[in-house]
Amino acid sequence: MVTPVSQPKIFKLPDVGEGLTEAEIVKWHVQPGDTVEINQTIVEIETAKAIVELPCPFEGVVTELLATEGETVDVGKPIISVDADGGGSVATPVSEPPAQAAAIKQDAVPRVEEPGMVSPEAPPKRQPVLVGYGVKEGATKRRPRKSANGAPPHAQQAQAPAPAPAPVAPPAPRPQPGGTGLPLAKPPVRKMAKDLGVDLATITGTGPQGSITREDVLAAQAGTQAGTQVEPQAPRVPAQAGPREERRPVKGVRKATAAAMSGSAFTAPHVTEFLQVDVTRTMETVKRLRELPEFADVKVSPLLLVARALLTAVARHPEVNATWADGPSGAEIVVKRYVNLGIAAATDRGLIVPKVKEAQDLDLPGLARALGELTEKARAGKATPADLSDGTITITNVGVFGVDTGTPILTPGEAAILAFGQIRDMPWVHEGELAIRKVTTLSLSFDHRIVDGELGSRVLRDVGDMLEDPIRMLAWS
Repeated sequence: MVTPVSQPKIFKLPDVGEGLTEAEIVKWHVQPGDTVEINQTIVEIETAKAIVELPCPFEGVVTELLATEGETVDVGKPIISVDADGGGSVATPVSEPPAQAAAIKQDAVPRVEEPGMVSPEAPPKRQPVLVGYGVKEGATKRRPRKSANGAPPHAQQAQAPAPAPAPVAPPAPRPQPGGTGLPLAKPPVRKMAKDLGVDLATITGTGPQGSITREDVLAAQAGTQAGTQVEPQAPRVPAQAGPREERRPVKGVRKATAAAMSGSAFTAPHVTEFLQVDVTRTMETVKRLRELPEFADVKVSPLLLVARALLTAVARHPEVNATWADGPSGAEIVVKRYVNLGIAAATDRGLIVPKVKEAQDLDLPGLARALGELTEKARAGKATPADLSDGTITITNVGVFGVDTGTPILTPGEAAILAFGQIRDMPWVHEGELAIRKVTTLSLSFDHRIVDGELGSRVLRDVGDMLEDPIRMLAWS
């Protein structure tokens, strides 16, 4: 009799959102033989936007992992097989003749090999390279030289015995740089040294094989005239061992960012304007906010007030919070009446932009909490695709890197992005007198199809005015 063979269930890589076509296997949380439950996290994958944890849709025993960590897998490709019956292995026949047993083993479910897969039991053999393997020993012989009259040496010996050769002194060893022989130098260089009164024995050559060049002689003469002794040059030491180049595959977040930025740069006509602002009062306001009980459990930074100023400017000039769309009747400008504020964050996986959804409805403490939580999730790699999508306008804080300003590229689908530079002490004319003030530089890039120069300038000037005097935020809110 034959015990029924359990059919393992295959879990294929799903589309975790927004039509993604591939993902990278970051970390497996299970191994073959482990028991899994429904909705148990089995693997972490990195999509073009974020790291996502995938739950298992089956309950049973893991029979095989069909993708390795670090591998990029297309959506729909199998990544794991699970024995839903819990056996964990294929059943074997009981008390069957050998011929029937062999037939049953052949009928068992075989392992499906994808094109290009290599079995771990049979790794690919290395193909030997012919160059550098040498030649067969003894395969060639030197042809005997002919004498002056064209006869072979043995023929000459047969005609008449040759007189005994006179002893010949062995050739003198070639002088080496720094040795006891004459230094290596060409005749013109020797003559030049003699005319200038430079002793070649005191020079360390920098030419081929340590030979002395004209430049070495001139340098030695200059050192002598200055009354200094020319130091011999130390041999050059390689800076580091190993390969001089490193190639890294472009994938995941960095691949998506590169494609998005290239598309944005060559699709939307960018214009960037700059504004230097005295933010001394903003820094004083930040200090006072940190002392309030409403902000006791949140981080208060100048970025918080920059974000509030931009939200207020968007409320005053809604057209800057828009996108360009190609509709059925032609191009359209879609003005958003809500603000999903993007905050660019640098992570180990690249630059990502989590969004504070419906930011226009948050008070200042709520905005501070949202900024802190999203930034922590992004840097920990826990931001979801929903956290990174549907932005309407963005802030990038380049000041944390000690940079004054920049010309940021628009996030695709958005009309404007604000760059916030470092805050530093600078001389500034304040109330008619020169004083040291806290100064920063703002830059605003915008899509010139949607935002013209007047609108962009008004938005940037409004943000600058509110940072110079934060009380304006109350007046304009």
